[in-house]
Amino acid sequence: MILVTLGTQDKSFKRLLEAIDNLIEKKIIKEEVIVQAGSTKYKTKNMQIFDLISQDKLDELRKKASLIITHAGVGSILDSIKLNKKVIAVARLKEYKEHTNNHQKEILNSFSELGYILKVDDMLDLEEVYLKVTDFKPKEYISNTENFQKLIESHIDKFLS
Repeated sequence: MILVTLGTQDKSFKRLLEAIDNLIEKKIIKEEVIVQAGSTKYKTKNMQIFDLISQDKLDELRKKASLIITHAGVGSILDSIKLNKKVIAVARLKEYKEHTNNHQKEILNSFSELGYILKVDDMLDLEEVYLKVTDFKPKEYISNTENFQKLIESHIDKFLS
């Protein structure tokens, strides 16, 4: 099963769903596709689309998914790579009125350069990137939260001393 997450942004990301739908029609994507669409309205017989999914259900779907295709939101990417999932990410772009600016391009590039995800810069490249996913070995995500907490605690201790 492929999970597609579009986040909760109040702008549509129909462009990504159209591209995925096209790959299903071409029989390139053969797996079941489940979509958390947020405010993106899209009708198709090829995907199971939900506006919003509870966090528990989304976590369950993430764990089951063989692949996650997502917008380039930090939370959506992190939630997926923490589970060592294969991720294809696509930035929402200002020029398509999918976001207020193009900061997701930077997020996309950073996670891609670090080896955590495969990125799609141009929707026309989705097929090519999808075909590479089988051989893609994502870098294992190791959280730095514990070290960050220790650093903050040491600064607090110094301040209180």
